[in-house]
Amino acid sequence: MQREILSILGLPHRPRPHIYTKQNAAPMFMLDLYNTISTDIKQPAGFSYYNPIFTTNEPPMVSQQDSRFLNDADMVMSFVNLADLDQELLSSQGNREFRFDLSQIPEGEAVTAAEFRIYKDYVRERYENETIRVSLFQVLQESSHSKKDLFLLDTRMMWVVEEGWLVFDITSTSNHWVVNPGQNVGLQLSLESLDGESVNPRLAGLVGGSAPQDKQPFMVAFFKATEVRLRSVRSAHGHKGRNPNRSKNPKTAQDALKVAEAAAENLSTDQKQGCKKHELYVSFRDLGWQDWIIAPEGYAAYYCQGECAFPLNSYMNATNHAIVQTLVHFINPETVPKPCCAPTQLHGISVLYFDDSSNVILKKYRNMVVRACGCH
Repeated sequence: MQREILSILGLPHRPRPHIYTKQNAAPMFMLDLYNTISTDIKQPAGFSYYNPIFTTNEPPMVSQQDSRFLNDADMVMSFVNLADLDQELLSSQGNREFRFDLSQIPEGEAVTAAEFRIYKDYVRERYENETIRVSLFQVLQESSHSKKDLFLLDTRMMWVVEEGWLVFDITSTSNHWVVNPGQNVGLQLSLESLDGESVNPRLAGLVGGSAPQDKQPFMVAFFKATEVRLRSVRSAHGHKGRNPNRSKNPKTAQDALKVAEAAAENLSTDQKQGCKKHELYVSFRDLGWQDWIIAPEGYAAYYCQGECAFPLNSYMNATNHAIVQTLVHFINPETVPKPCCAPTQLHGISVLYFDDSSNVILKKYRNMVVRACGCH
């Protein structure tokens, strides 16, 4: 069962993330994205796919632009900073480096947007009235020398007393790294005063290794599938001509009419036996996956079951084809089966989880929840 569900989730194996607590390891941004999806879904009364996770009283980190990115994406990944988290000790250089491993990105996913985010604390001491120039560079080539080959990505002016997340667009850089993984040697953030002097990132309020985990810098990328994988459908062969299971003495129209009348007389007015939706809850916790699936703990999948018997009433949500098939079934039930009770409307869910590298992934999965059933 676990292998089949992992296959549906598009995972080759069960992730084994590093040992981190979920509250600290998952960037708050990803939790806010998950809450945005679960809040935006219009759910019928008494019908819950999954509940939002409210983790903090702080304002949400998701902007309107991020919401637009999310609407166009089918997967979002946040990446753990692999560079030294204590680089603020190297204050003389006035810069800090970051590195992210993009090798875990699934095949067939293209980056539609990517951001680098670093938190800026309020500073009351030194530089409190200053404006600082913040520059983000792509490291083009590693070097043993103090100076590295850098490409400027973005520059902005920052008032030292401001507080909040600084967001840099690194979409083009991320796409370059995906295509050329060997050239992914990280980012560098440099701070300078207006007179050109280097500024210690820690003294300017940019968080480092000693800051709380939910304020650690991270990278986030939005993805869209570039190829569609269709499940193979088995086709029936060798059914040309007369069906070998067909009765040698097919029923006449009069016989079919008698069968239909008898079925109508015996049909219970109680609709409990008719095709309809039934309760089915899939619990990720019961599968033992609570160490890598952050949210939800499970979801209401539902399933369809019930008779598609003559006559197909309106509550059975039958197709025209099912109605015709029912009539033909009465003429020769051994040749044509009754219509099947199956989902007519399906809804997707979103799952927030860790991968093997402790990156946090938010992925949308289509056709996971039954909204309505009918006869087909």
